[in-house]
Amino acid sequence: MKRLVDLIGSAVAIALLSPVLLGVGIAIRCSLGSPILFRQLRPGLHGTPFALLKFRTMTEEHDQEGRLLPDAARLTRLGSFLRSSSLDELPELFNVLRGEMSLVGPRPLLMEYLPLYSKQQARRHEVLPGITGWAQVNGRNSLSWEDRFALDVWYVDNRSLWLDARILLLTVVKVLRREGITAEGEATMTRFTGSPKA
Repeated sequence: MKRLVDLIGSAVAIALLSPVLLGVGIAIRCSLGSPILFRQLRPGLHGTPFALLKFRTMTEEHDQEGRLLPDAARLTRLGSFLRSSSLDELPELFNVLRGEMSLVGPRPLLMEYLPLYSKQQARRHEVLPGITGWAQVNGRNSLSWEDRFALDVWYVDNRSLWLDARILLLTVVKVLRREGITAEGEATMTRFTGSPKA
């Protein structure tokens, strides 16, 4: 049933939001050039990699030694708007359509984080990753990593279509209020380097 909801929901959303998708794509092409989409391998169900799709929000500027500049230095004004409005996430609807993601689930993070999770934290990969999730409507990037993962695992243990509907409604509210977009002092979220050992 969840897959059917994802399939119908993503297809309807893509159809309804096609003018927005087109408009954002044109704006990125005019300000940043090609490519319009940002693709990055992320861990999906059981940690299986898939190519996450997002609208591009940063330049590819490097320092004199050829290293990428920090995210905050490469984030454009348009990119900042796309992130604060969550419009950069819209291409993930195609990931949902392809069955790589769900509308609701723990957010897919970086592949390099996989070996850093505790056994409990790794349980977040027992379900498909989502465009939005329980952690996103309870603080998003303003949460500590430990709190974020605890909320993800809580979702895994308590998931239901009713909870998904509640999360989707709360997501609309959070996006309109633009809450929890960034961690303090960061362009988005601090990097996860592993939880402190007990």
